[in-house]
Amino acid sequence: MDVSKVSSKYQIVIPKQIRERLGIRPGETVEFQLKGDRAELERVPELAELEGIWKDLGLPRFQREREADRW
Repeated sequence: MDVSKVSSKYQIVIPKQIRERLGIRPGETVEFQLKGDRAELERVPELAELEGIWKDLGLPRFQREREADRW
């Protein structure tokens, strides 16, 4: 179990093992979610990482249909 202490400014240090496992780098965004009396930390992916995520959902076909409607 990794432990971190809360500073006087309510800041914490994410332990190295957890940062590496989640791929958290300086300047990135993390999200906290409350689950009962616990808090979960999750790395928020950057926009560039989401590129192509909708590829398998037919988005390119939808775009072609919309372009055809414009003509």
